[in-house]
Amino acid sequence: MQVVEEVSALRALVQSWKQAGLKVGFVPTMGNLHQGHLSLVEIAQQQCDRVIVSVFVNPMQFGPDEDFDRYPRTFIADSEKLQQIATDAVFVPAVEEMYPNGLEQTVVSVPASITELLEGASRPGHFDGVSTVVSKLFNMVQPDVAVFGQKDYQQLLVIKRMVEDLALPIEIIAAPIAREQDGLALSSRNQYLSEQQRLVAPILNSILKEIADNIDSGNRDYAALASSATSKLLTAGFDSVDYIQVSDPITLKPALPDSDTFIILAVAFLGNTRLLDNLLLN
Repeated sequence: MQVVEEVSALRALVQSWKQAGLKVGFVPTMGNLHQGHLSLVEIAQQQCDRVIVSVFVNPMQFGPDEDFDRYPRTFIADSEKLQQIATDAVFVPAVEEMYPNGLEQTVVSVPASITELLEGASRPGHFDGVSTVVSKLFNMVQPDVAVFGQKDYQQLLVIKRMVEDLALPIEIIAAPIAREQDGLALSSRNQYLSEQQRLVAPILNSILKEIADNIDSGNRDYAALASSATSKLLTAGFDSVDYIQVSDPITLKPALPDSDTFIILAVAFLGNTRLLDNLLLN
């Protein structure tokens, strides 16, 4: 596995692959890799001849009160995991390599209709940071295919919209949510949970399933379902609930009574740990 730190070396490597007629896949990450990340790499490997993984904790997508400074940096362990699944290359740029002019730079901003609700309402400016860094990475790597997980569902839609609007020649593949056996969505932030909090955390997924069962049974009072789910999470030991919403999976606007496809999105806190999950229904 090749480790690349500079954009010039990255472009030379990718160019050599493309001159050989090889299809290039890409998986952007912030490191601290778990099996969910590795499953994205494996999907890319199934679709492509060569796969690059980036490891970059992007300061531009963190708010002033978020966990940028304490976000785990575990490159040695990450590198070993990527080698074990035969990743071709890992791109590990410094902040100065990604942002040579500092963070006051050109920003890629996806329309507010999908960026200023849900996550965007709770984390102002977050998606500008995401779309900007991903567009930069796409320009640096120039992949044929990029794989993103569905756990960050709104982020997935933002990236798809950016690719469509900017006419980028990249196929976006959505990977299903990787979960622990008890249903907890895999996340780098799960390691922040105490032993007791870890026992409570899977209830978030269970509550989403309850909402789904109610919708399947014909209940279309989405506000009441969300309110009841919030109460159950707080009773179960969650410290707060950021949001629970039944939405249209394309627009993310609240689902209508006659909708037949849904995405149930939820964020809740255990202590200072922000847990995110969703459930897609057809």
